[in-house]
Amino acid sequence: MSKIVLTLSFLIISNTFMTLAWYGNLKLQEMKLISSSTPLIFIILLSWCVALLEYSFLIPANRIGSEINGGPFSLVQLKVIQEVISCIVFGVIVSVFFKGEALHWNHIAAFIFLALAVYFVFMK
Repeated sequence: MSKIVLTLSFLIISNTFMTLAWYGNLKLQEMKLISSSTPLIFIILLSWCVALLEYSFLIPANRIGSEINGGPFSLVQLKVIQEVISCIVFGVIVSVFFKGEALHWNHIAAFIFLALAVYFVFMK
């Protein structure tokens, strides 16, 4: 499998776990699986467990994709790609799991500017 495909796949997986680590507790609360009185330390520890899975994919993605290790991307390119993937993953998760939240025109405009950032980062 090419380093580009592997790097992008791992970044998508890692950002999915990170979005769940950051916002999953809100969905669990919405589903009444935890309450607003659940101790914050429990929520933090639960999120850390999910974030560990995120790091299990993010670190290899950066190592495989980095020019330092023979990959195709500079550090700046990796970071911008990661941010765009993060926004896409967040948008999908919010749209699918959080029915009260909606993406609006200004969110899409912001995404377009992020996509332009990727374009500019890859310009020679």
